Amino acid sequence: MSRVEAALRDLRLADTLAARDTPLARIDARAKVVVTLAFLVAVVSFDRHAVAALLPFALYPAVLAVRGDVPARWLGRKLLIAAPFAVAVGLFNPLLDRAPMLAIGDATLSAGWVSFASILVRFALTVAAALAVVAGTGMHTLCAALGRLGAPRIFTAQLLFLYRYAFVLGGEASRMGTARMLRGGARAPSLAVYGALAGHLLLRAFERAERIHRAMVARGFDGEFRSLRAARWTGADTAFVAGWCGYFAAARAVDIPQGLGRLLTAGIP
Repeated sequence: MSRVEAALRDLRLADTLAARDTPLARIDARAKVVVTLAFLVAVVSFDRHAVAALLPFALYPAVLAVRGDVPARWLGRKLLIAAPFAVAVGLFNPLLDRAPMLAIGDATLSAGWVSFASILVRFALTVAAALAVVAGTGMHTLCAALGRLGAPRIFTAQLLFLYRYAFVLGGEASRMGTARMLRGGARAPSLAVYGALAGHLLLRAFERAERIHRAMVARGFDGEFRSLRAARWTGADTAFVAGWCGYFAAARAVDIPQGLGRLLTAGIP
C-alpha cells in the first residue's frame, strides 16, 4: 500500500468513527460547535507565556475522545502530522527572546523557551479537540450544524467540498503513483518528473471534479446539503453547553495548577 493510500484510509477512518452510535454522537452538533468555539477562544486568550495554566483545558479533548470512542493512536498520528507547523511557528522564539524567566534548579529557562512551550501546548489542545469533534460527529453533520447556527451557506458548502474533494485528489494521486511504479520501477523520480506529475494530477482532479459536479446537478443538487436525520435540541445539549462553558470560564479566571501547587506546599517550610 502506498503512502497516499494509507493517508486516505486514515482520513476515511474519521467518517467510519463518526457513523457509530456513541455518547458524543448523541449530543447535538450545534452544541459541540458552540462549546468547541468557546474552548478555542479560552485557550488562545491566555498570555503568550502561559503553560501550566493551560493544562486544565486538556480535560475537554480527553473527554471528547473517550465519549466518542476515538482511538488515541489515530489522534496521535494526526497530531504528529500537523506538529511541524506548530514547531515552525515558534522555532525562533528561543533565539529572539532570551530574557531569563524561569529557574529550575541550576538551570534557567528564557522567555523564548516558555513561549515556545506555550505554542506547542495550545496546538496540541486545539487540534486534539477539533479532531475529536470531527471523528465523533462527522464533517457533513458539523457543516449542517454551522449552517443552522447562521454560517453562510457558501462557507459551509466550500468547507464540505474541501473535505470531500481531498479524497478525489488523493485517489487520483494514488492511481498515478501506481502507474508510475508499473512503468518506471521503484526509483525515486527527479524534480522535473515530480513537476510533470503534479500538473497532470491537477488536470485529472479538475476533470474528475467536473464529472462529479455534473452528476450531482443531474441528481437535483441545488447548493444545499440535506440530512436524513432531523436535529433536535434536548436538555442534555443545554447541560453540555452550560457545563463546559462554565468550566472554561472558571479555568480561565482561576489558575488551577498554581492553586493546587500552593495547597500542596502550604505545610512545607
